[in-house]
Amino acid sequence: MKHLLYAALMIGLGATTIPLPGAETAPGGWGAAKGKRVLYFTKCSGFEHSVVKRPAKDQLSHSEKILTELGQKYGFAVTCTKDGTVFTPANLAQYDVVAFFTSGVLTEVGTDQNPAMTAAGKQALLDAIRNGKGFVGIHAANDSFHVQPDPADLSERFVMHGDNVDPYIAMLGGEFIRHGPQQIAKMGVADNKFPGCEELKDSFESMDEWYTFKDFAKDLHVILIQDTKGMKGVDYQRAPFPATWAHRHGKGRVFYTSMGHREDVWTDARFQHILLGGLGWAAGNVNADVTPNLEKVTPGYREIQPKEEPRK
Repeated sequence: MKHLLYAALMIGLGATTIPLPGAETAPGGWGAAKGKRVLYFTKCSGFEHSVVKRPAKDQLSHSEKILTELGQKYGFAVTCTKDGTVFTPANLAQYDVVAFFTSGVLTEVGTDQNPAMTAAGKQALLDAIRNGKGFVGIHAANDSFHVQPDPADLSERFVMHGDNVDPYIAMLGGEFIRHGPQQIAKMGVADNKFPGCEELKDSFESMDEWYTFKDFAKDLHVILIQDTKGMKGVDYQRAPFPATWAHRHGKGRVFYTSMGHREDVWTDARFQHILLGGLGWAAGNVNADVTPNLEKVTPGYREIQPKEEPRK
């Protein structure tokens, strides 16, 4: 009852913490890890995806429910919040991993009208990661903090900014450009030894909304590759590029996956294993070889797709 009351109170404040039940073996070493805590942040200052939209203030979104249930099953605590004011050094110290499914300039109130991050809070997050905090970005996490101004025609997103990208993007490892129509597409598997990917073969197909990226960090360890051959839409008229990756940011472990737009992806065991593996590695439950392989496995990563369909 005490835990349930605490959870109810936290929902009212825009955050929900679920207590730890018994754990079982899971990808990412979660079966052996005890007492780890994940902060799941889903503020949307830009577009608000259906998987993070709460049906009511006192109810969790689809993805929040799934991640909370995974925590209950495998023995880690999940705190879900849309409140940007939680990013203080003292509060961040409670968590082993921070996970983002966000959009827009998070230091602005924006679309969902939830409290914005402060500039000091953003810096506290980046400092915490550099000093060893784990970070996991999911789907739209790199649709946050685009180089400003970010005009409505998205023209600046088709320009390489190199060292001038926002520090958050530099930490995450790549910036979202745009996406085409949802479709079944092939993911090439560059590393099936990474936690959560052990059961993957050379490739797999999945239905999702597939993002395109630019300004990749040079030290990326690419795990999954977006195979663009045969994909529909101008956004995929480019060479294969990284879609799931890991790298180090200072002492911190950073993992990102482009998957997760659709509700059915969140309930898919393969996606859950990939996510659990990334969370587990970021939390330090398990180690992995994250030697940079960007040039080797995605040699055309510098390409940016055309902004418009070529005229016929």
